[in-house]
Amino acid sequence: MFVVTVTFIVEDQHREAFMALMLENARLSLALEPGCHRFDVTQNPDRASEVFLYELYDDEAAFEAHKTFPHYLDFCRDADPLTLSKIVNEYTLVSPP
Repeated sequence: MFVVTVTFIVEDQHREAFMALMLENARLSLALEPGCHRFDVTQNPDRASEVFLYELYDDEAAFEAHKTFPHYLDFCRDADPLTLSKIVNEYTLVSPP
């Protein structure tokens, strides 16, 4: 399994709009992408502008396919202007899910 984590820092005034876009992207990723098995959206309780994602895919190819789906492209187009930073990390799962 292939794991992707993403940390966003979102502009305070855009948090609500960003979270709506993010939750829709997560929902559609799970519903429409057979290679996407988990898409957790979390928010730091002490720093509300920090949003952390944990995504689990069949393999790297499934993650690359994720980045071609219309819902992902729409999310990037609409959410990127609302964020201050985005850090993406990729891992290989070594324990069973």
